[in-house]
Amino acid sequence: MTPASNPAPDGPRPVTPELANAARDFRLRMAVIDRETETALDMTRDRYGRTVHASAAAAARAQRDKAAVEAYTTHLAPHTDALLDAARRALHELPPARHLAGWRTVLDGLAASATEIRRALDWPAAPGSAAERAQRSALWPHLTAWADHSFIASNLADQSDGQHHKAPLTEEEQRMWTELAQAAQRRGELELTESWYAADGQPITLAHLVEDDDSTLVALRGDPDAPGWQVIGHYAHEYEAGKVLPAPVPPGVLRADVSGFNRPEPAPEISLQELTRDVVEAQHAGDASNALLSATQRGYDAGPLVRLQELLETSSQFASALETVQGRQVATRLSALGRQIEFLTREVEEAAEDLGATVAVLPPHRTPVLRARPRPAVVTAPPTPPRASTPARHR
Repeated sequence: MTPASNPAPDGPRPVTPELANAARDFRLRMAVIDRETETALDMTRDRYGRTVHASAAAAARAQRDKAAVEAYTTHLAPHTDALLDAARRALHELPPARHLAGWRTVLDGLAASATEIRRALDWPAAPGSAAERAQRSALWPHLTAWADHSFIASNLADQSDGQHHKAPLTEEEQRMWTELAQAAQRRGELELTESWYAADGQPITLAHLVEDDDSTLVALRGDPDAPGWQVIGHYAHEYEAGKVLPAPVPPGVLRADVSGFNRPEPAPEISLQELTRDVVEAQHAGDASNALLSATQRGYDAGPLVRLQELLETSSQFASALETVQGRQVATRLSALGRQIEFLTREVEEAAEDLGATVAVLPPHRTPVLRARPRPAVVTAPPTPPRASTPARHR
């Protein structure tokens, strides 16, 4: 086994902050690689997003795979086992919560990917060969698994003893401050500023409690828009609150299979601006009708109106997934707007078909205006003849 693929058994194990930093450095390097690759791939596509230079696109992805393997070897390969061990120890010590089973599955998946990457590093293909390119390409999903999800392992490994509230209020103080905050909320003077989840799965929210032109920073546990939330502390400023409040854990994702490094190939798409221009340049009713129908087209190369409806529906799902009172309310509004867009799309389709059925052209009196006007004619009048000299008079 090569030294780059695993630490020496008898060597010193990295301390926890170094493990988290190694994972962070790998994620940052992968973000740079991804951005550079997307820039290169953009050069291989036409104006609608279709790949037209397949060989150049393949070369860009091969360079991406090579750089990703080098980044993993540099930043993560010596530390993966120690990082996962530290993360599992921290996970075992956390209080029961809904997200722990999912995190355990993530750690198991990262361990499996590390094993696959280590096997390839220990048995590399011939340099510069097609087999080497295929090997690196096969490693890409495992490398992106670490780029996408190692933040969970590094957060767990970086957990400190300060995960629980160090300075809880007495029961009487908690009741008093909760009543003050609830009264301020009814007056519209409880200004929420930041929110996160603690290790036990409970939401923590910072808010400014305004009373008699004076503002106090308070921390709330629970959904501020639902009954049952409580004030768990008051502080002079955010820094003081951060030292004693439960530390934030990584937030979740809307869809479990999401990956910032494995986005699907973009579908061909025509912008609304281009469709509007098509109508401006049209002379036949059918051309204007086609532009409208392109905006309402469904399927793989859906038009802008259909994409807008998809955006609203996805945003509704996101708001609902927040699992808060206000999130559910916003989700309902977005869902209703999506239905309105669906109705609007059908209306536009019908109008476009009616426009195309007119079988008409613009009347000829709508003449174009020349953008380049001719220069004024140069004056070519003959020069004025010189005056005849007047002879001097003599007496």
